[in-house]
Amino acid sequence: MKEDLPGAGREISIEAVSHRFDLEGAPLPVLDDVSFTIEPGSFVALLGPSGCGKSTLLRLIAGLDHPASGAIRVDGAQVGAPDPSRILVFQDPTLFPWRTVRANVALGLEAQGTLKTEGHRIDAAINLVGLQGFDKAYPHQLSGGMAQRVALARALVNRPNVLLLDEPLGKLDSLTRLAMQTELVRLWQQSGLTAVLVTHDVEEALYLAQRVIVFGPRPAQVVADLTVDLPYPRHRGHPRIAELRHEALRHLGLEASW
Repeated sequence: MKEDLPGAGREISIEAVSHRFDLEGAPLPVLDDVSFTIEPGSFVALLGPSGCGKSTLLRLIAGLDHPASGAIRVDGAQVGAPDPSRILVFQDPTLFPWRTVRANVALGLEAQGTLKTEGHRIDAAINLVGLQGFDKAYPHQLSGGMAQRVALARALVNRPNVLLLDEPLGKLDSLTRLAMQTELVRLWQQSGLTAVLVTHDVEEALYLAQRVIVFGPRPAQVVADLTVDLPYPRHRGHPRIAELRHEALRHLGLEASW
């Protein structure tokens, strides 16, 4: 079973990255000289106000876009294009409604032409996200949390080294979101991969990540790099969580809301 799980995590280096979009012929800066390194196998959250550039940075790490300046490297190799070793999971599960859970999870292997030789990984991925017995179900038969588990299984079946999470729990109801946060920690701990989460939820960042990188308004710059020095499992009412929440809100200019 072990060889069916995701590969070992990799180091990610963000080196003086700036980026902009062209908006009706005028440049719109979104990232401004961003630099930091993510240790292999760690869980890091990117926290900041909506629209500050967090998701753009995630797309750059995935290789879906190229930075206007600077470089992104994974284990020393510059990112130039998408690769199955770096998988991006979005807020919307985007499951094909006419395909079963198993068929949705199999999409990556089908695209790579490895379904016949690597099909055993599908069961391993479904089991890893806790969906045993639902492999023949269709998306309309699943709850929101279950659908997001399918999206995670579809990512994990590719044996990624880096899991990029773009607010994957943002559309879930509050109770399901809390349960899925715990599940994300479990998946990360079992897999050993490097996880990078984009969120604007301060508590979620502090509950999940070992490290929280806080960005200011667009164009994003790093305004704080917080170490969450608490073991897992974590308790949301822990005094250290409250202390770090206060610090994060202060860096976001929201100290008065504490």
